[in-house]
Amino acid sequence: MELLLNYKFPLLSKDGDIIIGGAFSIHSQISKPSLSFTDIPEPLTLLFCVIFRINFREFRFAHTMMFAIEEINKSSSLLPNISIGYKIFDSCGSTLPSVRAVMGLMNQQEKTLGKTCSSQSSVHAIVGASESSSTIVMLQTSGIFHIPVISHFATCACLSNRKEYSSFFRTIPSDYYQSRALAKMVKHFGWTWVGTVRSDNDYGNNGMATFIAAAGQEGVCIEYSEAISRTDSRDKVAKVVRVIREGTAKVLVAFLAQSEMNILLEEAVRQNLTGLQWVGSESWITAGYLATKTYSGILTGSLGFTIKKTKIPGLQEFLLQVSPFQNPQNSVLREFWEEAFDCSFQPSLNVPKQCSGSEKLKDIDNPFTDVSELRISNNVYKAVYAVAYAIHNMLKCGEMVNQSCNRRDKLEPKHVSILTHLQDVNFTLHSGESVYFDENGDPAATYELVNWQRNKKGDTLFVTVGSYDASLPKGNPFTMNGINITWAADSIKKPQSVCSESCSPGFRQAVIKGKPICCFSCISCAAGEISNSNNSAECTRCSLEYWSNENHSQCVPKVIEFLSYEETMGAVLATFSLFGASLTTVVFFVFLWFRQTPLVKASNSGLSFLLLFSLSLCFLCSLTFIGRPSVWSCMLRHTAFGITFALCMSCILAKTVAVVIAFKAKRPAPRVPQCSAPFQRISVFTCTSLQVVVCVLWLTLAPPVPYKNVAYSAEKIILECDLGSPIGFWVVLGYIGLLAVLCFIFAFLARKLPDNFNEAKFITFSMLIFCAVWITFIPAYVSSPGKFTVAVEIFAILASSFGLLFCIFAPKCYILGYILCVKHMGQRKCPSFLRRETSTLEAFSPSIRTPSVSTQLFKSTQEQSDVKGKI
Repeated sequence: MELLLNYKFPLLSKDGDIIIGGAFSIHSQISKPSLSFTDIPEPLTLLFCVIFRINFREFRFAHTMMFAIEEINKSSSLLPNISIGYKIFDSCGSTLPSVRAVMGLMNQQEKTLGKTCSSQSSVHAIVGASESSSTIVMLQTSGIFHIPVISHFATCACLSNRKEYSSFFRTIPSDYYQSRALAKMVKHFGWTWVGTVRSDNDYGNNGMATFIAAAGQEGVCIEYSEAISRTDSRDKVAKVVRVIREGTAKVLVAFLAQSEMNILLEEAVRQNLTGLQWVGSESWITAGYLATKTYSGILTGSLGFTIKKTKIPGLQEFLLQVSPFQNPQNSVLREFWEEAFDCSFQPSLNVPKQCSGSEKLKDIDNPFTDVSELRISNNVYKAVYAVAYAIHNMLKCGEMVNQSCNRRDKLEPKHVSILTHLQDVNFTLHSGESVYFDENGDPAATYELVNWQRNKKGDTLFVTVGSYDASLPKGNPFTMNGINITWAADSIKKPQSVCSESCSPGFRQAVIKGKPICCFSCISCAAGEISNSNNSAECTRCSLEYWSNENHSQCVPKVIEFLSYEETMGAVLATFSLFGASLTTVVFFVFLWFRQTPLVKASNSGLSFLLLFSLSLCFLCSLTFIGRPSVWSCMLRHTAFGITFALCMSCILAKTVAVVIAFKAKRPAPRVPQCSAPFQRISVFTCTSLQVVVCVLWLTLAPPVPYKNVAYSAEKIILECDLGSPIGFWVVLGYIGLLAVLCFIFAFLARKLPDNFNEAKFITFSMLIFCAVWITFIPAYVSSPGKFTVAVEIFAILASSFGLLFCIFAPKCYILGYILCVKHMGQRKCPSFLRRETSTLEAFSPSIRTPSVSTQLFKSTQEQSDVKGKI
């Protein structure tokens, strides 16, 4: 079979019972041959970088693999009596050389035409590659033969697809977690407006797609998203840098491989791109050589996630022992030496310094010998040990020291399949770190958040300022450790990167049409709604018993409104209520003092005293309407009002009916029992009892209860008494109205009776006032808001009570006062205001017209007997 690709030998190799392959990006760039499809393709040749011919960092990865293998070979407990060899190829950080590398790892070292290809792979497992795209193309070939590939640096989330990449494992977490960690970190610092740039390959495209999706969930918007490749022209890279410069975002998320990062930074220096807060992926965030370059100032203050740093005992000593004399025929060692010491083994005009081979690596400082940030190197170390433990378990090697492994004769690659055993490995390194793989071949996703800071000497340090652990409960995987952070341009002030300024509490975000959700205007929350945090997307409505404060930032209890004694209106009404009750009591005692006078006797003293008592209760019942409503006050206020006014109207009705019947009757008084005192008392009791029955039914079936009215006013709670049954209330009020109308009718019928003992005119006038007050009360009661409803009802009670008191009893008190004055002081010595009203008294009682007013008023013996006979 004729080989379509020229055979490529490994750069570094060693024989052993078990062979582990390695693929590292030892050189960074390649030249692509023209593919005319008419001739055999030319072999791929290396095109060295302008700055580096060898990637020292990747060369360290390769030697870390060699160190781990040497350490295992010396172990008496892991794979005893079995030696491990290695074959290390250069993938050049590109897909085409990676294909050649995997073909070289799988095939034996044969180059002659006409021979049949070997039916077995020359390696048992492959460690590498450093890029996701290179790893994918290697898997597409090696996966057919079930050769496990364990990557130390390929982070593309797409590689976790077990159906497509069943033989893939890695010792670095998937970008699925890193991208989400970056999104949470960006949100944590309040950056909602960021720019992004990525490598235009599987690593960058998949990682950035995951980041953008996660950032959207966190409320972070992307201003622009650019992609570059190492093969792009300078003009294209310059265009990307111009987009970054012209953007308004102050934070740049760079999901770039090291090669793309190099060309982007070179162009950034040309265009003087400064003042940006860089957020990096693990590919470059701890690349020490970037911190020593001329553009390290651009990256000062950078933030990014990387895997935990560790120490590998003995590695530095192993690296310092590397020398071209270890294998004089190995060209890559000579190339490394020439680059490290800037010399040449061959005389050259471009390099005047001659290499002797005796130079000391410990005398120089470069990424190869720098073991201060062992992160990815540790991943290589873990990958090699994972393969060793898988084979150890597969061969059922004994636990005892120097105990041989079984089936040493079956170590040929065609007999070895360690995929299952790799999936089950679980061991602990000397550093205490546990190594295992989940069902997708991924390790536990834990990161450190590092910050680029300068020490006093001006050197850049990678300081751990936080961590991310995906195994922690959801919502709390990202934590900060409290260390001060250095921001862009060595600033101690955190940069702000938002499309719109933050909305303070009390405001909500309103999206601007045609712009991302991070570009918004701030609108004040409506009344009754709040936002208690910055940048609230929506305002939250307060519950029914709460209302927004003045700033709309907090829900506060609504003002509870009820008519209280402490406020002016409540105090005034209470004062009038007590004054009315006191005045009624005074009238009561006046009538009691003059109870033997013809005037009091003619006024039906028994009903008058009962009427005065009921009026006192009417005045006092208004006090139950003032104060905080309770269960008892709500039940008492309406029932007390209804019963006392029913008693009052019943007394007036009985007095009026008695007078009408007495003066309209044609038979002698003893034969008219319908106007007797017992009849009057029974009628008063009956009329009042009917109201009592209505009130009892009301309280039994649907009693009034305290009620918080939140519907009438949005800003306050009106504490009132719910009527329970409105029908009960209106029946009570209607019954009082019925009694008042009857009183008015009978009083009107008796309006022409003799003036001496006729109260009909005053009762008629009092009923007019009473009905006018309560007819006016109905619309006022229905339309009054809040506590004014109660105030209107109290006012109606007091107004009608005062009307009855003044209209019925004031004229009698006036006459009694004049009589008392004339009796003790004489008519001429009475106060002038009494003397001026003599005409009024004469109109009220004709007997006053005689010269001796006192004698005439107290005489009337026959008239008294006549009245007593009728009433």
